[in-house]
Amino acid sequence: MNQTRFLSLTAAAMFLVQSVTLMLSPLLVDLSAEFDISVAAAGQLAAVTFGAWAVSVISVGPISDSFGRQPVAVAGLTLLSVSVLASAFAPSFGVLLALRVVTGLSGGMIPPNSMAAVADVIAPAKRARAFGLLMAFASLSGVIGVPSVAVLSSVGGWRVPFLVIGSLLLVCAVLHWFWYPKSKKPEARNFSFISRYKQMASISLFQSALAANFLQRIAFYGTFSYLAAYLISDHGFSVGETAVPLAIVGVGVVIGSFAAGSVVVLKRRAQVVAGCALAGGVASLLLFIFDLSAWGTVGVALVSITFISVGWPTFLAISTEISGDSQATAVGMLGASNQMGGVGGAALGGAVLALGGFSAVGFLCLGVALVSAIVLQFGMSARKPSDQ
Repeated sequence: MNQTRFLSLTAAAMFLVQSVTLMLSPLLVDLSAEFDISVAAAGQLAAVTFGAWAVSVISVGPISDSFGRQPVAVAGLTLLSVSVLASAFAPSFGVLLALRVVTGLSGGMIPPNSMAAVADVIAPAKRARAFGLLMAFASLSGVIGVPSVAVLSSVGGWRVPFLVIGSLLLVCAVLHWFWYPKSKKPEARNFSFISRYKQMASISLFQSALAANFLQRIAFYGTFSYLAAYLISDHGFSVGETAVPLAIVGVGVVIGSFAAGSVVVLKRRAQVVAGCALAGGVASLLLFIFDLSAWGTVGVALVSITFISVGWPTFLAISTEISGDSQATAVGMLGASNQMGGVGGAALGGAVLALGGFSAVGFLCLGVALVSAIVLQFGMSARKPSDQ
């Protein structure tokens, strides 16, 4: 197997999948105008996507662990490409909502399967760094993918980004068919669905990682999902003008993901991640409650997203350390908490936005970051990875 080609292909798939997850952010205002709904209501497209994604992510792990990585990768990418392409032709909000459910179900198959495939071929000693680099590359979707969506939308309307990303996903699915590593002995694996979940659910360290990740993802998506709408509503930006700010803020995801590769090997990594989450939550609050300049807002958002982004890759690496032969199941369960956090960030963010304005979104982000820090402080040990 050509390891470089495999890792490059995996990184490309993760980049596109992450772009699909985040692409609605710069489109919310256009979608609200197209379908005559509020921005908060349009934000529920993200909520249903994350909800369906969570169901898929948590279900696909045992299938991948039992039957192999390639079939799951090809099927997931093919279905995802079809749903995204079909979204470009959605005639109503209801149809688009249904298609985003399909997008979530198919897209959720990719991350746990991809991370487990990487864990299959990378030595444990190098795994944390590999995950950090891979997540950093995937996080470029915030730097390149989301701003590109804003530009494409401003040039050709909100349907164009769906056409472009859907086409790229289809190409990626074809390449996975030819180049993705095949399981050497799929017959040697037993299909054990419930037992794999029981195995992971019984590990207290993993329980704490799930809870903390869920809370931090609420803060992340609450901040990022409504940033473009905040710039448009309060600072007079057009959709196209949000491209550069979103790209700048997206750099924070890359920095945070890359830093996680170093954080995960620390003895007191739980405390470091807790501190980062708190710093990110405070920055989110400052972002939405103070009347900053437009670029001051972008700068504070960059700080927020950078600190909040340290947790997810760290929890991912920890999960593969302790999961034995159920790596995809562990990553899937963690991914489910990730996507449910997305549901919370989008749905709760929309609810508090409707009730109390953007400042309420800031308080939501700080509150969940604080609770996650408490979970990490009391629920995770300070032992080194080798001791766990």
